[in-house]
Amino acid sequence: MSYAVRAVGSLHRKARTSPYPRSTVERSHVPDDKVAWLVEWRDYNPVEYTAAAILAGPSWADPQIGERNFSPKFNERDGLVDRKSHSGPYEIENGRPRNPAGRTGLVGRGLLGRWGPNHAADPIITRWKRDNHGHNKVAHPVSGKNILQFVAIKRKDCGEWAIPGGMVDPGEKISATLKREFGEEAMNSLEKSRAEKKELEEQLHKLFNQEHFIVYKGYVDDPRNTDNAWMETEAVNYHDETGETMDNLTLEAGDDAGKVKWVEINDKLKLYASHSQFIELVAEKRGAHWGEN
Repeated sequence: MSYAVRAVGSLHRKARTSPYPRSTVERSHVPDDKVAWLVEWRDYNPVEYTAAAILAGPSWADPQIGERNFSPKFNERDGLVDRKSHSGPYEIENGRPRNPAGRTGLVGRGLLGRWGPNHAADPIITRWKRDNHGHNKVAHPVSGKNILQFVAIKRKDCGEWAIPGGMVDPGEKISATLKREFGEEAMNSLEKSRAEKKELEEQLHKLFNQEHFIVYKGYVDDPRNTDNAWMETEAVNYHDETGETMDNLTLEAGDDAGKVKWVEINDKLKLYASHSQFIELVAEKRGAHWGEN
C-alpha cells in the first residue's frame, strides 16, 4: 500500500489566497520566502478571523480556545475527535496549534470547525472508458493509453468540480466516511426511501469492497486553511475494472453537490483544492492516459 504524503516543505498557495472563502476578509500577504515558520519574520501580523457560523457553536465545531471546560488534547485522539496530523506532531503556540505547512496570513479557524487538523476523506471511484457497445476499452489516440473516468461532483459552495468527499465524523472509521460521503453526494442517499437505501447500501458495499489503494494521506492546500486550522485528507481509489458494479448504480447529485457525472481523466482537468494531483496519481498507478507528452 504505497501512498504519497505531501512534503510539507512544498509551498501551499490556495491557503494564502484572498478574500477568504464566503467572506470579504483579506489575509495579510505572505510572500513565498516567508511561508516557512523557520524563517524569522518579526513583523508578521496575520488577520484574526473565525466565521460567525463557527462561533455560533454547531455540534461539529470546537469552542474557542480559552473557553471554560475546553481543554483539547492536541496531537492525540481526544475522546472521539482525532487531533493527530497525518504529517506527524505539530507545534502548539500560545495554546493554539500551528499549521505544519507554514504561514497563511490568517489566524483563528475561518470556516473550519476544529483547531488543528480537520480530517476529510475523498473516495475516487474509477472505471475504464468503453466504446458504444460497452465492450472494449478506449485508448487515447496520442498517448495510446486507456482512458480512465472518475465520478466528479460540482460543489454548491464554489462551483468547482471535485471528488465527492467530506468530513470524517467523530469516532467514524475512514472506510465508513468514504462510503457515506459517496452515497450522500453522488447517489443522493439522504433523499431515498428505506427500501431504496437498503438496495443502495448493498451496491455500495460491493463497490467499496473492490480492490483499492490509498492515493494520498496528508495536508491539503485548501483556501479555508489558517495558521491554526487546516484540512487533511485520505484519498482512496476504488476501481471498477469491469464497469459492471457502476453500471447498476445511477448517479444523482445530493447534499453538498450541485451536479454529478463521469469525467475523463487528463491533465486539462481543473479541480477543487489538491484534487487534480490526487487524480494524476491514480492515472499513474493505473497506467492510464494523463497527458499527450
